Amino acid sequence: MDDRHKNRHPVILGLFILATLVLLFQALQLQVLDNPYRKKGETIAVDKITTYPSRGLIFDRNEKLMVSNDAMYDLMVTYNQINPEMDTAKFCKLLGIDKAIFKKNLNKNWRSGRYSKRKPFIFLSKISALKFTKIQENLYEFPGFEARLRTIRGYLYPYAAHLLGYLREVNQTEIDTSEGVYSLGDYRGATGIEYTYEHALRGEKGARLILKDKFGREVESFNDSSSDVPAISGSDLTTTIDIELQQYCEALMQNKRGSIVAIEPKSGEILSVLSAPTYDPELLAIGNSSRGLNYKKMDNDPLEPFFDRSVMAKYPPGSIFKTVVGLIALEEEIISSTDRLTCRGYYQPGGPGSRKFECHPHESKVDIARSLQHSCNTYYWRVFRDIVDQYGESIPEKGLSVFNDYLNQFGIGEALTVDYPMEKKGNNPKKEFYNKIYKKNNWRSGQIMSLGIGQGEIEMTTVQMANLAAIIANRGSYYIPHVVKSFSDTAFQIPARFTEVKKVNIAPYHFDPVIKGMERVLLYGTAQNAVIPGIDYCGKTGTSQNAGKDHSIFFAFAPKDNPQIALAVYIENGGFGATYAAPIASLVIEKYLKKEIQSESRKRVEKRMMEANLIKDP
Repeated sequence: MDDRHKNRHPVILGLFILATLVLLFQALQLQVLDNPYRKKGETIAVDKITTYPSRGLIFDRNEKLMVSNDAMYDLMVTYNQINPEMDTAKFCKLLGIDKAIFKKNLNKNWRSGRYSKRKPFIFLSKISALKFTKIQENLYEFPGFEARLRTIRGYLYPYAAHLLGYLREVNQTEIDTSEGVYSLGDYRGATGIEYTYEHALRGEKGARLILKDKFGREVESFNDSSSDVPAISGSDLTTTIDIELQQYCEALMQNKRGSIVAIEPKSGEILSVLSAPTYDPELLAIGNSSRGLNYKKMDNDPLEPFFDRSVMAKYPPGSIFKTVVGLIALEEEIISSTDRLTCRGYYQPGGPGSRKFECHPHESKVDIARSLQHSCNTYYWRVFRDIVDQYGESIPEKGLSVFNDYLNQFGIGEALTVDYPMEKKGNNPKKEFYNKIYKKNNWRSGQIMSLGIGQGEIEMTTVQMANLAAIIANRGSYYIPHVVKSFSDTAFQIPARFTEVKKVNIAPYHFDPVIKGMERVLLYGTAQNAVIPGIDYCGKTGTSQNAGKDHSIFFAFAPKDNPQIALAVYIENGGFGATYAAPIASLVIEKYLKKEIQSESRKRVEKRMMEANLIKDP
């Protein structure tokens, strides 16, 4: 071999050795020395962690915040990552739990498929932000446990509980049918507008992708977080409610059973809606440690604070229903606005010698306006019977069907479809109903004449009564009452049914004598104690007969010209309409239109109404 080739051999060998060393060093750096690459080398899985959106805020019509979001934490645990030698006593002390709860919350039915030892699940939920600060600084001592931020409802006012509603945890059926929207431990609206507008308020969940090693430990974010999907906050909701008016109404209804509904006639927007007795919505907040006890106590309360009397209670409307009977009679040309009927202080449907049905003392001859002023029962018994018998006394079914059709137009006997749940439709008794009670074709108008004065089988909800006041204020038209005004996210719109005008098939000029009569109720009639200085308005008292003490009713709109508020007040066992319902309604009107109760005499009325206690100790 050439000496030159012999001299090159060590050089070539040295180059090979050097290249091998460089490659070995790079491999060492990639797999051992360089931490990020080592972590990725150990990674065997990409895990998705759900991030939760904040729920949409709720405002009143004047943009005052009513419902906010407060921070809350869920403590998650991954079973396989727990250190068997962890200081359980210290851990339990930090959380304020005992070892029995620790074991119960940790040990799951692993065969059920709902839980996995390799994936995090909720160990302890609803930890307040204040309590979490005590845990956070020690959490590193307990591998396998991590906190996830959630939000819960905070209430800035202790009012409007029925309207707002509350949240609850979703059940398995809701999870299974939600197409991935809900999962174990999620919350959703259970009642009120939290339920109705759940789809807008809840927002959309996000996801954070992380790399985990073979032990299930987090290594780092996947793909530098570029694949993460941010949570989208729920849409804020502005309601039609005036929270200051709501506060005032609830103060007036302390120690009473009943409801108040106030509507803006020109829009159908509900200004205030309440059921009494009510409760502070904070009592059922998710983060309230006494939530379960509060719920049980109220659920067992004989006063039924969960029963929303504004939309669920079906009441006989009493004499406020006379306005409807009068309007139908005018449109059907049963009477004219100037016709005067005689009342002798009683009504004898069977003629002389038959049973007398008593009426209130008043002038003997009344037209429709004065019949409302004095709330003459005789007038409306006679007028109602004439409506039913207009096709012949032997075929009352036909006349009653005409009457029923008008009631449907007024939204009586059908749900108005307001935008919070549990609304009842009341009762508009039809011929089929009476054919079941009596033998078919064996009943006459005299047997059902109590409908003419709002008694008998006719039933209305308070929201229907308030809507009736709005219809009269608008002379025959209305918008379906609703509590949503706008959404912050333009993807959500007010339901179309709330922007469509509805009309009653009664000529507008027929409303004039009825409105005149309602004005006379305040000036000269049954509600003179509810006059508001400086405000000319229209109303009608009602007294609903009851097995115990009668119910007190009043509905009204104000001012008479260009009405801005229509309302109904129903006080269970309040007696005559003028005793409680009318004064309370007048105070609500004055508060809304003038912002305060001005005169000393009116302040005395206010004090008397607020201090009245109509609930006996059960």
